[in-house]
Amino acid sequence: MALLDIFGKRDVSKDLTKRVPYVLSTEFTPYRLYSGRKSSLTMYVRLKNVTNEVLLTSLVVELPNKIGFDEMAMNRARETRIGEMTPQSEKGFSFNVCNSAGADKGEYTLTVTAIAHYRDYGHVMNAIMKHVPLQVA
Repeated sequence: MALLDIFGKRDVSKDLTKRVPYVLSTEFTPYRLYSGRKSSLTMYVRLKNVTNEVLLTSLVVELPNKIGFDEMAMNRARETRIGEMTPQSEKGFSFNVCNSAGADKGEYTLTVTAIAHYRDYGHVMNAIMKHVPLQVA
């Protein structure tokens, strides 16, 4: 610790791993997909850095079978490298979500993960995961 103080660096990793670094909210427009035919919707994700530190951030969205980011529902995972988020800053993202014609009626669970990195995108310091229900009628 004293060595880092000499170079003017603070060790904030213990504080950042103890608490949740982000507030994550999602919204769908329209709020559901339709089975038996191809349909799509837009998923809006809002991410806010609630710490007092600058965080290197990425966002990962994972979709279940028969739902994807393309009309064939083949592409089911997407990572967005956001870069550095300043303290108390907020960013918004939108993703087009489609279902295949074979999607059955019911509720599907989407996973949205916001990841705080250190040094580069290969090192994870903390993450928050949210499971979002999506209705297919």
